[in-house]
Amino acid sequence: MENSNKKNFFYRMFCGAFLGVSVIAPGISGSIMAVMMGIYDELIGIISNPFKNFKKNFFYLLPMVIGAGASVILLINALDFMFENFPVPSYLLFMSLIAGSIPSVIDEAKKGSIKAKYFVGTAIALLFALTIGFIAKSEYAIAIDTANTASTAMKIYLPLCGGIAGMMSMIPGMSISMLLMMFSVYEPLLGLAKGILSPSAWFSSQWFSDVLTVATVAIAFVIGMVIFSNITKLVFEKHRSLAFLMVLGFMSGSVISIFPGLPNGLINWVLSFVFVAIGLFISYLFKVLGKKFNVE
Repeated sequence: MENSNKKNFFYRMFCGAFLGVSVIAPGISGSIMAVMMGIYDELIGIISNPFKNFKKNFFYLLPMVIGAGASVILLINALDFMFENFPVPSYLLFMSLIAGSIPSVIDEAKKGSIKAKYFVGTAIALLFALTIGFIAKSEYAIAIDTANTASTAMKIYLPLCGGIAGMMSMIPGMSISMLLMMFSVYEPLLGLAKGILSPSAWFSSQWFSDVLTVATVAIAFVIGMVIFSNITKLVFEKHRSLAFLMVLGFMSGSVISIFPGLPNGLINWVLSFVFVAIGLFISYLFKVLGKKFNVE
């Protein structure tokens, strides 16, 4: 039993690492990652009522928090480099991760009673995801200077965006980063995070100010996530087949929305094939490991 618990601990830490990546990788849905890894039901149950069985929930989430924190700290610069220099292969990597988990989502939908009218929900979810993706990629502008994160307006606007992103994060297929792009705050927040992690800036007055700003966004995000998770949990409990068919729509819309186009040049073509293979392998690996460890 002890050995099994250790395996589950490291598996959940592995899952947490990918959840952390989903926060900073453009267009990637953390909820989809959770569905793919077989931990979505557990997460939505815990988040919807975090203080019920608090001790058990704490130790269930602890390895995920460790994994997520480690991946953000270690990979934020690497991901920034990848998307800056090799955007097409990088997006294709995450597209293949999402696409590789589609069969698992279809299997979940089949566990309930599928009705023809449920596919209307799939179409609506697909259109909604495509709309979010289109707005995020367009020249969408707001009346706030989002580059000035120290302004009073941004002190209010950033947590507001964080709260909305937290609510939407509970919907599988909705990408936190894509929503933040739509609100024109993804790059400012990424810049703040990179500044906080830079040793040269540690413990300066600006560093403390940036930490406070990011903390308020994080708190607002968690509050929004907890509030909306109860609605999401109810839908999955009462209408599971419909819920997973809508997840299928969100996933398909996400894949289409983040498609970067065809690679350009031999290096990008080679990297694209390699990254797609890696993405499909990882999605398959999660399916196998999820069943083996049962993530309970």
